[in-house]
This record gives sequence, C-alpha cells and structure tokens, in this order.
Amino acid sequence: MIRFGIPQEKKARLLLNTDAKNEVDDQFAIVHAILSEAIELDGIIAAHFGQERSQHSEEDSYAEIMHLVDLMHIQPGFPIMHGGQHAIPDDHTPVMSEGVQLIINEAMKDDPRPLHIAFLGPLTDMASALMLAPEIRQRNIKVIWIGGRNWPCGGWEYNLQNDIAAANYVFQSDVELWQIPRDVYRMMPVGFPELYTKVHPCGEIGEYLCDNVIRFNNAETGRPVGFRDLGDSPAVGVVLYEDCGESDWRPAPSIDAQMHYVHTGRNRPIKVYKNINSRFILEDFFALLQLFQQG
Repeated sequence: MIRFGIPQEKKARLLLNTDAKNEVDDQFAIVHAILSEAIELDGIIAAHFGQERSQHSEEDSYAEIMHLVDLMHIQPGFPIMHGGQHAIPDDHTPVMSEGVQLIINEAMKDDPRPLHIAFLGPLTDMASALMLAPEIRQRNIKVIWIGGRNWPCGGWEYNLQNDIAAANYVFQSDVELWQIPRDVYRMMPVGFPELYTKVHPCGEIGEYLCDNVIRFNNAETGRPVGFRDLGDSPAVGVVLYEDCGESDWRPAPSIDAQMHYVHTGRNRPIKVYKNINSRFILEDFFALLQLFQQG
C-alpha cells in the first residue's frame, strides 16, 4: 500500500470502541481507522449493544472485529480487547473489563498528543474508566460519541438507550466530549451502486463490506432500499479532520429516562456537531481501500 511518510508525532492517537455486530456500518469505520496512515490506532474495544438482538452482544462484536481483521489478511499491531458485557447498573458502579483497563492505560501514557477515544455504541466503557480512575479526567483525552437524538430536545436513540446511565455520567463529567447526534450521523448516505463499484472490487474485505450492507438492508423491515447511511464513519472523520463539519460548544445536558435532554446549564460545554462533510470521509475511505487492494 502507498505510504505518505506522515511523521509518527503528527499521527492522531485513537482508541476505537465499537458495537461491531450490531448492524453493518461499524465495519466501515473500523476498516477506515485501520487503513489510515494519519491515525495511530492504539486499540479496538468490543462493545455490547444491549440484549434486544443478542444475549451475548459484546462477544458478537468481538468476533466481528476479528473477522474483519482475518478478511484483511493483516497481523494487527494493536490490541483487540473485550469491553463491558452490559450497561452500568447505576452512576457509581462500573463494569470492569480489559477494554476499560486499556482506556485507563492509554490515557495515562506520557504522550504530548491527545488521545481520541471514539465510541460507536454505548458509553459504558468510558463511564466505567472514569469511575475506576478519576485521574484520567485531567489527562489530554477527547471522547467522541456517535449517539444521542437531535438537539435541543433529544429523545429515543439506539446507542443512548443501551446505556443511559453511562451517557449521563460522561455528559456530567469534565472530560472533553464531542457529540455527533443522530441527525448528523445520518448525513452519510451511500448508494448500493457506488458501494458495488468502489468497495466490492477491493478483495475479500471489500466484498464482505458491500454484500453485508446490501443483505442487511434488504432483509430488515423498515430499512431503506438502495442506499445505506454509514453513520459510524463520522467518528473517524473528525479524528482525521476536527473541522469535518460545523459544530458549537454547548453546556452538556442531563438525560432523563425518556432520553430527552434536560438543559440545566450546570455542566461544562461539549462540542456538538451540526453537520458533517460526508464527501471527505467517504472518498478518503474509498481511496484507502483501493490502495490497500492494489498493495
């Protein structure tokens, strides 16, 4: 694969936390993060996605990550860890896992670069890490979350529903948080014809990514016909380019049991994205995948 000689000290540090087997868009973000030379991938953590679709969802996510790596025929130079098996039971009881320990270890490393920790599912492991090691609150970390309903009202959203307590804990903490809410992460549509021409020809991994999307959308009731929103890929996009979309800094709300935002004004500001540059993200991914196949 073609390399661009990006100095190590200029690469963005990233931990990726993903409920990879939940649907079919996490897979694109995972492969994107693995392939990008601009990212130093410090690890991938498998996340649960509740019990609605599986009684062992975290293990399913872990197996899916390993399957992607196998299809790419690579020996990963980063750890792949198990995250929490379920949501935190309350706002003072963590769910310990090797993934949580990885977050703590990476946050405490003596590195001048910020550590980006991107969550493509629930915030369980971030809340647990903050409970177990409060000292990481003072470290140079940037938490990126694909989740939460549209501002300013909020409401039901899948990633949020899988651990409302964890989201509340992180929102009310003092770590830097970038939120990419539902109306923004749904700005990533890609048509089946484009997937078939730009992704499917790129080896086993390209075939799998493309066929998996088409099969899933065609089989699931209520899914769109002919296209897919790659809603987790913006998390990688903003690591590569922080201004990959317009954003505002707004006081973090609390979240009630119905997942509505309660604007108390008491919490520190968080960065909330209002839109996303889908062209930059998709074209970067397509090009990386094609270069990987050529290599």
